[in-house]
Amino acid sequence: MRRTCLWLAVAALLAQCIAAEPTRLNNDLDFDLAPLEPDSSGSEGRGDGLGDGHGHFSSQWAVHIEGGPEKAQDVADRHDFVNLGQIFPDVYHFEHKRVAKRSVDPSPHHDHRLLSEPTVKSARQQRIKRRVKRDFVEVRDRAGREERGARTGPRTSRSKTPVMFTDPRWQQMWYLNRGGGLDMNVQPAWDEGYTGRNVVVTILDDGLEKDHPDIFKNYDPQASYDVNSHDDDPMPRYDMLDSNRHGTRCAGEVAATANNSICAVGVAFGASVGGVRMLDGDVTDAVEARSLSLNPQHIDIYSASWGPDDDGKTVDGPGELATRAFLEGISRGRGGKGSIFVWASGNGGRDMDNCNCDGYTNSIWTLSISSATENGLVPWYSEACSSTLATTYSSGQTGEKQVVTIDLHHMCTSSHTGTSASAPLAAGICALALEANRDLTWRDMQHIVVRTARPANLQSSDWAVNGVGRNVSHSFGYGLMDAHAMVQLARTWKAVPEQRRCEVSAPHVDKLIPSKSQVVLQLHVKECAGVNFLEHVQAKISLASSRRGDLQIHLTSPNGTRSTLLARRPHDMSRAGFTAWPFMSVHTWGEQPFGVWQLEIHNEGRFLGTLTEWKLILYGTETEPGSDGNRKPPVNNGSPKYGINRPVNQSSPNQGILQLLLRIARPFLCYNC
Repeated sequence: MRRTCLWLAVAALLAQCIAAEPTRLNNDLDFDLAPLEPDSSGSEGRGDGLGDGHGHFSSQWAVHIEGGPEKAQDVADRHDFVNLGQIFPDVYHFEHKRVAKRSVDPSPHHDHRLLSEPTVKSARQQRIKRRVKRDFVEVRDRAGREERGARTGPRTSRSKTPVMFTDPRWQQMWYLNRGGGLDMNVQPAWDEGYTGRNVVVTILDDGLEKDHPDIFKNYDPQASYDVNSHDDDPMPRYDMLDSNRHGTRCAGEVAATANNSICAVGVAFGASVGGVRMLDGDVTDAVEARSLSLNPQHIDIYSASWGPDDDGKTVDGPGELATRAFLEGISRGRGGKGSIFVWASGNGGRDMDNCNCDGYTNSIWTLSISSATENGLVPWYSEACSSTLATTYSSGQTGEKQVVTIDLHHMCTSSHTGTSASAPLAAGICALALEANRDLTWRDMQHIVVRTARPANLQSSDWAVNGVGRNVSHSFGYGLMDAHAMVQLARTWKAVPEQRRCEVSAPHVDKLIPSKSQVVLQLHVKECAGVNFLEHVQAKISLASSRRGDLQIHLTSPNGTRSTLLARRPHDMSRAGFTAWPFMSVHTWGEQPFGVWQLEIHNEGRFLGTLTEWKLILYGTETEPGSDGNRKPPVNNGSPKYGINRPVNQSSPNQGILQLLLRIARPFLCYNC
């Protein structure tokens, strides 16, 4: 018996060394929140970027209370909470007066007191998340700012386009006025009368200087709120560093007033714009949810230029409340046509980050936007990622031009940067398309972007042609957004067919990933419940790794389109692995799903990993979008187009022995040691 125990102990020790079990960091709430499919989430997987101090507990709670607002207020009053407002019907945002704003320890006694109320169905103390703005602070910035009032005479410019506005910085707005295929083709849309009229855009950020002379005429109080201070005024908090200028700059890109002899011109200068102040304080799941769900029957487009740390080691995404806000938005916002969420893809290029580790930019519900420099190059900060849909212009290397917009203190700047500047430009272009056709749904907008984006003049070595003949890149998505092409297509666009979804799970995985090698696994899709033409594709993966950043993951479709779901991240030394993380690709858009899908996992490190589960989630339509509604694919005979129909095993010859060892030892492993 002693010898048996000894061998089992050795087996357990060896297995512990070769495969670290993924940590399951659960930041969920247990609310039964709505009659919506929880499994249709674009990012249910859990990450590890909870914020400063690894997710300190805040003084705020999300509380599910039945009985209406009066009952919620009564519960708050009885237990010394301040009712900050409603997040969703029957879900409220509370703050306790005598709990520290940040603490490493939770306050379970307050949970118990709340749960003692018969009308309280659930209560969860909120944890603080780290969220960063996606621009850069540059020393030369102040030199790029004008005097108060932002009124100057015209400046010289290389643009040969005649000046059509009195705004003094117009000639410096190279990304709008260069022509010749070297801008985003906005002027022809303006010439046809599209300015974003009657479209409402809100900027989720650090505040909005609503009285700025170049934006106050377009300011919309119904699209604004201060979630940090819990009032209706989104004005930023001023400090010596102007650290809360970000939201104001983003708003100016969208809706700065035209022909007023002040500063710049917004892409959608006829649109209404609001601001949500939510980044100038501790960000929690409840804060994000309240911001994302503000007035969804009034606001058309939400623009966000922030996210989890772009440090090349964080894996994080929306919590349960924010996930519900997205789902409520796309299913019920805009009278059921769906809120449009535009997101900056991230600035982690220098740290070799990958935006597929960001659950906001890799969500099927967001329109993820990357950047190109004025010379059409990949910026140094850009993250190559298969979830990026398209690109707008932004800053590049030192000496390359940046983006012109309004600034704090009624000023103007020519120094807005990063993917932070790209997302609002995209939001403005979407506003032009939405003016052309108010019936566009959130998915219609994504289809129009895919069909009209221009690969020309964008230089990258990773351009490829997918299975339906579209050029696509991990750096630029489908290319540079084209405003005129979008409004033209929007005018005659027929609504896309209903979104369908199917899952195909891999059976009996438990696959070891040896050091310095790769494993290749396949799923044969023979039928897919109404999905004949693909939109988004997710590979939901659970794996253990002693050093997560050593892994690369690729997915190849039956048509041969290869998406890099995860590139190596040298800074990511986490042992947490991935737990049901939904890696997403838009590269197979329009392809048919039938045949063999191939998943490759490369382990470039010295430690073994273990793939414990993976499945494909395929989103798309039964009939081809944009067709007469009758075209369906030919009957599938089960044969893959490229003949990848035999098992592939490129693993170590010791794979079977290691698998057996792991199974023997698994009951003895210490997962929380």
